[in-house]
Amino acid sequence: MARTLDGIAPGATLGVGSLPHRSASAAVEFSVKNFDLPVVPRLPRRSGAESLANQALVGVPGVEMGPYGTLAVDVTRLDPEAPVTTDLLTDNFVGFRAFTELAPQLGVDGRSFKWQVVGPVTLGLTLLRAGAPDHLAFRVATQAINEHVATLGSVLAEVLPNSMQLIVFDEPLMVDLMSNDFPLAPDAVADMLSGVMASAQTFGVVGLHCCFEADWPSLLEAGPQVLSMPATEAVVDVSGYLDRFMQNGGRIAWGAVGTEGPVGVSAGRSWKALSGIWCKMVQRGTDPGMLRSQSLLSPQSGLASYSPAVAEEICESLHNISLRVRDQASAAKLVFGA
Repeated sequence: MARTLDGIAPGATLGVGSLPHRSASAAVEFSVKNFDLPVVPRLPRRSGAESLANQALVGVPGVEMGPYGTLAVDVTRLDPEAPVTTDLLTDNFVGFRAFTELAPQLGVDGRSFKWQVVGPVTLGLTLLRAGAPDHLAFRVATQAINEHVATLGSVLAEVLPNSMQLIVFDEPLMVDLMSNDFPLAPDAVADMLSGVMASAQTFGVVGLHCCFEADWPSLLEAGPQVLSMPATEAVVDVSGYLDRFMQNGGRIAWGAVGTEGPVGVSAGRSWKALSGIWCKMVQRGTDPGMLRSQSLLSPQSGLASYSPAVAEEICESLHNISLRVRDQASAAKLVFGA
C-alpha cells in the first residue's frame, strides 16, 4: 500500500491516544464511532500498565513494573543490545488487543487509523529519572521502541491489511529541550527521532506529537510526515517553519479542543480560536488553501481524565469544527476570518 495520507479529507478528526473507559470493548467502539481516523485506545484509568512508558518497556531486561504504573530499574541488567520481547498478552495491551479483535468487525479495514507510541527522548528521560545512567538510558529506550513498533505494526498490518497506519511518537518531555540542563543536544534528538520514525515507516505514515509548547523547529528537523501540536497563539511565531513543512507535503494535526481543566468551550469558540491562528499565519505568508487542506483535528491531549460522556462531547465539538473546515468555500474567506 502507498504510505500516504492523500486520501484523508481536510479537517479529518483523530484521537491522541488515551481514553477514559474501563471497558476495552467500549473504548474501541467509541474510537471507531467518534473519530474519522480511529485510534488504538490506551486505557490508563483501567490500569496504570497502559501508560505509554510502561507499554514501551514491556520485556526490557532490567526494568520491573510495579503497581499503578511505577517502574524499578536494575542498572546492572540494562543492555541496549539485548532483545526485547513485546508480550501482547500482558495487562499493558488490553486496549490494543481489543482493537485488533473488534476493529475488523466494526468495518475499520480499509479506513486509515492511528496508534501512538512514546518517543525515544521521553522514554529515555523516564529511564534516566528511574535511575538509569545517561549512557544507557536513551540507547535502551530506542531499542525498546523499535522492537515495540515492529511487533505492534506487524500485528495491525495483518489484522487490517487494507488500512493505512498513522504511527505517532509522543514526546511530552521535549518541552524542556532548550533548557540548559537537558541531557541531549537538539541535533542528537533529531537523529534519534529520525531513526525510530524510519523504522516505523515500514508500516505506515509517521508523526510526532507534543501536547505542550515545544521547540517545533527541532521536532520538524527530525522529518515527521505529520506534526501534532496544540492550536495556540505561540505557533504563529513558527509560521515559516510550518509553511515549509506543508509545502513538502506535511500534515498538521491541530489540537483544536483544549483538554486542560473543565470542558465548557463550545465548538464555535474553539473554531474561532483556530481560525484566528490560521488567519495570522496567512498574514505571515502561509498559503490558506494549503493550510486548510493539509490540516487534521484532534483534542490537545488524551481524554483519559474525563468521563466517557464528556469525552464524547469533546469529539462532537471536533466534528463540528471539522465541518467548518470542509465548508470553507475559498481562500479569501480564511484571510478575512469568515
